[in-house]
Amino acid sequence: MVAMEERFQSAGGATMTGKEVVRTIMEFMRAAPKFSYRITIGTDSEVEGGTMTEFVTAVVVHRIGNGGRYFWRRTRLGKFHTVRDRIIQEVLISLEVAKQLLGELEHAGKDELLDWEFEIHADIGSNGKTSAMIREVVAMIRANNFSARTKPGSYAASCVADRHV
Repeated sequence: MVAMEERFQSAGGATMTGKEVVRTIMEFMRAAPKFSYRITIGTDSEVEGGTMTEFVTAVVVHRIGNGGRYFWRRTRLGKFHTVRDRIIQEVLISLEVAKQLLGELEHAGKDELLDWEFEIHADIGSNGKTSAMIREVVAMIRANNFSARTKPGSYAASCVADRHV
């Protein structure tokens, strides 16, 4: 279980709680309410020394056509023996963070008319060793009532989280 109380880092290096991330996202959207926003979550991973796996989860808020902000956090878990197991864990972490974050965002903005959508980005694509998993991973995400995006459009996982793993 991954708790929202774990610390996130802003792109500028500030350490934040999950609630502070939500507050910062809401402030960012309130600063320009006429824009549309896309909030995305994605996780990437890397095996460390053969005994641990490091997962980095990115939360990205994109002001469509006008920049964005992101936050990330690192989680270390035991060894995963297959790429498939690591990918599934990446998605499970993203889903857990997404559910908690979405609940907080909906509560924080319940009386506002901000235009935003929410996506989960998976670090898989139609090329390479993860291609056989696309249907399974997309089905997992959709079964949890989230929109799914895979490579090349899964920038939260394959670019932002990847930068910090």
